[in-house]
Amino acid sequence: MQNSSSENVLSRGFLIVYRQVFLRWIQFLIGFPIHIIALCIYFSKRKSNTYDALFKEKMHTFIQSEAYAALKSDYEKQYDKKQAYFQRPIKETEKEKFVQQQLKKRSEAIVEEELGLETRKPMNYMEFFHGLLLDKRFLIPTFIPGILAYSMYFIYQGAFRRFVFERVVMTFFVIISVIVIVFTILYISPSDAAANILGESATQAQRDAFNIQYGLDQSYFVQLWHALSGILTFDLGHSYTGNEVIMNSISNRFPVTLILAISSLILAVIIAVPVGMISAARVNSFWDYTFMFIALIGLSIPSFWQGLIFILTFSIQGDLLPSSYSPGNFLSLIMPIVVLGTGLAAAIARMTRSSMLEVMNEDYMITAKAKGLTGRETFIGHALRNAWIPILTVMGLQFGGMLGGAAVTEKVFNISGLGSYIVDKQFIPDTPAILAGVVYIAITISIVNLIVDLVYAMLNPRIRSQMKNS
Repeated sequence: MQNSSSENVLSRGFLIVYRQVFLRWIQFLIGFPIHIIALCIYFSKRKSNTYDALFKEKMHTFIQSEAYAALKSDYEKQYDKKQAYFQRPIKETEKEKFVQQQLKKRSEAIVEEELGLETRKPMNYMEFFHGLLLDKRFLIPTFIPGILAYSMYFIYQGAFRRFVFERVVMTFFVIISVIVIVFTILYISPSDAAANILGESATQAQRDAFNIQYGLDQSYFVQLWHALSGILTFDLGHSYTGNEVIMNSISNRFPVTLILAISSLILAVIIAVPVGMISAARVNSFWDYTFMFIALIGLSIPSFWQGLIFILTFSIQGDLLPSSYSPGNFLSLIMPIVVLGTGLAAAIARMTRSSMLEVMNEDYMITAKAKGLTGRETFIGHALRNAWIPILTVMGLQFGGMLGGAAVTEKVFNISGLGSYIVDKQFIPDTPAILAGVVYIAITISIVNLIVDLVYAMLNPRIRSQMKNS
């Protein structure tokens, strides 16, 4: 087959995949149908290749030559000298094996060197398959059976696509691992869901019927398989209490948790980043000590205590804000948002200050000042931009945790969010609901971390360069 072009996306991706042993086997497994076709073409082409016949003919001629006999004599003398030096007896069987091994290696090397001057090298399957990926006459008929392999080559050809794909695959394995670990812990837990839900007055027959209804009488592996298959097919099942649809319960509680997390993050960023920048610009000053002292207090205050103080002050005594959450009433979210944003703002402010101080004395800062840039341009355009990465790390981790549900804050303000939902189900234990909640948290944190890593790459050109080189 003739190559339609010198290079394309699939061929470049194949070369990248082939350099890594693990990926090489993966692409062979998922692309087994097209490799079968390629191997058939390869062997049919190889039969028509004159190299093998020339190689055998040259080898036969060389074996009959005086040079081969001289090589054999040299290797025999070499073995005898080695045995005499180490004062070992000469064993004819071992000697013959040694001589034949050395003769084979040396003879093949000599013949290949001679053939290299006369004809082309033998076809290599990797190079042959790479050539097939350049030919549309091979790609078009094999597109459907090779869609998985071709998708892999396309993904790995681009650094960003490869990065996102690998993170998605890692997220998938993290979710599977979380399911297995959490289910195992719940399975070996001494708590009896039937007894907790039906009560102490329930008979053994009623408990057995409950276990049969929810499959709790089956073996560990059967229950684990049902849990895995249910979550992977987005069928989270029904909870033990109330027989409610778990997917509906999570989707109903997700909006309020999302509003809390986003609002708290925005509030924290608006307050914390300027505070951290001022502390870094006026290091060891009155403002620096004051802001960092307040941030330390914000980190130290327990959220449940702060929530109770807010309720006592602004709801009971001041009658300014509702003491508990009411759907549709934004005023009832103000205190929860402030409580969640306090600790987040304190962490971001301290990280902003330390990151800014770390980059203040870098060489590029001195260069920027030497170019005549003002202090504000240097501070914001160079220092803040390079200090963003650790700040984003803190923001991403905290935001992911809040999306997982701030159980304590939700309990204090009577918010029916995901955090309080998971905590309530934990005491039953309601295995399907707990698994669904934990998997949701794992997915959420993984997605947030992926977004943070992508923002890293956009902000820092060194990370983009490392991704491409890897």
